[in-house]
Amino acid sequence: MSDLHCISSKIHHGVWRGVFDGAVEQPAIEVRLLDRVVPDVSISQQDTQWLVEVPIPEDAISDGVHNFAVFNTADGQAVADFTLIAGEPLSADIRAEVDLLRAELDMLKRAFRRHCVETT
Repeated sequence: MSDLHCISSKIHHGVWRGVFDGAVEQPAIEVRLLDRVVPDVSISQQDTQWLVEVPIPEDAISDGVHNFAVFNTADGQAVADFTLIAGEPLSADIRAEVDLLRAELDMLKRAFRRHCVETT
């Protein structure tokens, strides 16, 4: 189990930034997208914490879901992850999920109202 923990993260101007604690010395970090290592990851110390900056590759900014995994290479443990989701196919998936949730909610409302009528 890794002692390195991500305590905050955000994406700004095409760069993912994660703040980590739990390491006295500079951690060895590797970021992977699918089967490849993301290049140009930078690590800098901020007081007792470490700022990891990952420039998002241009080819990852496209339709679909892109999952990045951040690893502590000292022990091979995943210490963080982030996901980019974009594109038209996604909006159709979300609409379908919302429609399904609405149908289930309507069913639950009918069952609850029936239950209330039957128990009073």
